[in-house]
Amino acid sequence: MKYSIKFALLALVSPLAINTATSGMVPQYNAVFASEQDEHGNDHAEAEGEEHGEEENITLTDADMREARVVTARVAPRPLVETLSAPGEVTVNQYATLQVTPRIEAQVVARHVRMGDAVKKGQPLVTLSSVEMAEAQANLILAEQEWQRVQKLGRDVVSEQRFLEAKIAAQQAKAKVLAYGMSEAQVKNLLVNEVSAATGEFDLLANQDGTIIHDTFVVGQIVAPGNILFEVSDESRIWVEAQLSPEKAALIARGAQAWVKKNGVSMTGTVVQVHHRVDEATRTLSVRIEVNNSQDSLHAGQFTDVEIQTGETERVVAVPDSAIVLLEGQHVVFKREGDELHPMPIDIGISKGGWTEVKAGLFGGDVIVVENAFHIKSLILKSKMGEGHGH
Repeated sequence: MKYSIKFALLALVSPLAINTATSGMVPQYNAVFASEQDEHGNDHAEAEGEEHGEEENITLTDADMREARVVTARVAPRPLVETLSAPGEVTVNQYATLQVTPRIEAQVVARHVRMGDAVKKGQPLVTLSSVEMAEAQANLILAEQEWQRVQKLGRDVVSEQRFLEAKIAAQQAKAKVLAYGMSEAQVKNLLVNEVSAATGEFDLLANQDGTIIHDTFVVGQIVAPGNILFEVSDESRIWVEAQLSPEKAALIARGAQAWVKKNGVSMTGTVVQVHHRVDEATRTLSVRIEVNNSQDSLHAGQFTDVEIQTGETERVVAVPDSAIVLLEGQHVVFKREGDELHPMPIDIGISKGGWTEVKAGLFGGDVIVVENAFHIKSLILKSKMGEGHGH
């Protein structure tokens, strides 16, 4: 990748200078690339240099930018969201969490997964053994064998009563082992064997995809019906409970956008529920936010900072937070003209919902880097280091 560097000071330009042709633009955040630079000269860059002085530029082609995953977009007026701030706590998504428990008294024979493991629906989690299950399995095999004999003889040979009794007995025997915890697939495998296969062993399976977030048993332990052996939770859509006063919670609507911040990383979420019971100790209402946690960044029990949308401001010139970097102590964005990118110092205002107001330094319609701006900054810093060593 080739790039060139030039150095200069850049003046701040007020967004009040936006011309009337761009003042009504619909806010955009699409990858809109500027036209390529004239291959026979730098007239545009020179004109810009006359306005701002000699500039600090990096030259990147469209291909270079795609390779570096640098994305540009046009600056446009847009409303910023008004928000409320609140502390939050990460909890499991209870609608995507299940408990794995035995339905009869049994002994743990083997475990097949451990806490933290990712599991798929239908995957064996633990093998149990039970006297009750052994009796039920034997009765099922015998009942099924009798039912098969009666069917082969047919209704012309056996009485109607025997035919119905054999059928009902097989159905009831199967229902019993299913109720005790065997799956349809396990029952099918059992029925191809003789009575000697009725050992009382059976597997408890995962009923959904997810992660093992709880397991508190040991192999050999006798477990009673209802004892929780595992909790399986789908952590890809996790909850954050934000605590607000009843007055502030009343300003929040279901479906409102929210931002959850943890360790300097901001994630977007949606308000899915506002509780209707005030906590007796804190006198707050809980606002439940669902967050896309596909990167596994949040875990139950962590504390976070939360911002929740309550409305919108008037339209202002604003850029995504990802477009702004600090360069030598100054907030800058990288403006694109042709194949050249140069840092533009900006005067920033309020920052809400992933966007920051620009009070001065940009015009509506300017094309700037909105993704991977740190890559451009790193190229500038590397270039300066090279010059400092006489390169």
